[in-house]
Amino acid sequence: MNHPAGPKRIRANRASLTHKLHYAVRHPDRVPAHVRRLGRDWMLRLANRDHVAYYRAVMKADTAADPSAAVGSPSHREWLALGRMQFDYLRRHGLARHDRMLEIGCGNLRAGWRFIDYLDPGHYHGVDISPEILLAAGDTLAERGLQDKLPHLSLVRDLRLAALPARHFTVVHAHSVFSHSPIEVIDECLEHIGRVMAPDAYFDFTFHRTDVGEHHVLREDFYYRTDTLVRLARSKGLTARLMEDWEREPRRQSKMRVTRS
Repeated sequence: MNHPAGPKRIRANRASLTHKLHYAVRHPDRVPAHVRRLGRDWMLRLANRDHVAYYRAVMKADTAADPSAAVGSPSHREWLALGRMQFDYLRRHGLARHDRMLEIGCGNLRAGWRFIDYLDPGHYHGVDISPEILLAAGDTLAERGLQDKLPHLSLVRDLRLAALPARHFTVVHAHSVFSHSPIEVIDECLEHIGRVMAPDAYFDFTFHRTDVGEHHVLREDFYYRTDTLVRLARSKGLTARLMEDWEREPRRQSKMRVTRS
């Protein structure tokens, strides 16, 4: 399978000792923060053997420091820009006001507040594994004055989505979720996502794409080959394809679209 040469494709194993040593030599100022992160994450993994529980603890710690940084935006300007990028992309791909949207990993509504503002009242449903980041999402709703749009925000313990209605959502969206998920969590989501999707729905998700061996860094960032995720979706009765127009832009992650076969 040929893929466009986007800037996100990782051509080095970032988990290898060689890469870490070279990176440390090039960026010695970042070593102390990395060591602190390594120690914190090691302690959190000891206390939370399940990955979702572990990452919930990571989000709790990160949200306490800065909710925007916890969802990957070190500044408010970048928070706004990344949310706008996600919103504009779905609008170009036909997102309509009447769509019923599910956002997995809605965070503090970096993109979600734009979706809520655009969609018909009651047509947005955001879920997240972190109660702390959902409280921050409520703050965003109040700050933007979007309470009358009647969005749904739900805490979930996993990605089975068992409490959501069947064949309901016409658009499902997950940005920076699978990039932080081991393959068993992605498998669980793809196993159950078809149940909540309307017949003509689509599910867009981002991931870290690699051409080398699949690997992770600190059990927080996971890197996958495109073909691995395509095959996994196919095993669940879904069709997945790389979104090449997304690849043409200087994105930090790749994007894939899944539909019901």
